[in-house]
Amino acid sequence: MSMNGEYLRVTPEELTRALKDPEWALGLAEEIQDAQEDNETTPAEARHFTTHKTWHLLDFLLKRSVFPVDIVHGEEPFAETDDWGYGPPRYVTAGRVRLAADTLTQMTYDQLVQGVDHSELAAAEIYPQIWDSPTSLGWARDLFTPLTEFFHAAASDGHAMVIWLD
Repeated sequence: MSMNGEYLRVTPEELTRALKDPEWALGLAEEIQDAQEDNETTPAEARHFTTHKTWHLLDFLLKRSVFPVDIVHGEEPFAETDDWGYGPPRYVTAGRVRLAADTLTQMTYDQLVQGVDHSELAAAEIYPQIWDSPTSLGWARDLFTPLTEFFHAAASDGHAMVIWLD
């Protein structure tokens, strides 16, 4: 079993309801994930997005760059919520999604990995343990641009974000 970074775009009204009824939120997340499995959607059209196993690498790189929003784990906890996989979900408000989107669009993956050595990732025990060569740093490149597009679309629509590891 692997750990995957999961994202759900929600309207401010849906976020309010989710905070009051986390079971409803989990059902909404599962419903949206199931619907998207049947239809190919672009990151800009999607309500759900996954960074798969790259979440920990992205967390390391974004923290290293002093990224202003925690877009890997979320910023605010749900009150007394069951685990959605590997811990309870957290959320990012619509305003913070906007800040994240604006900041993401100003950076490239190459800028994010600049100066990072693959041995740093091994020493930091970044999941999964695949950091045996310099080329391993490129592993998350194919998900960085879609993640940026996903956040940009969410910000454009005034959406908040629910984030969890599954």
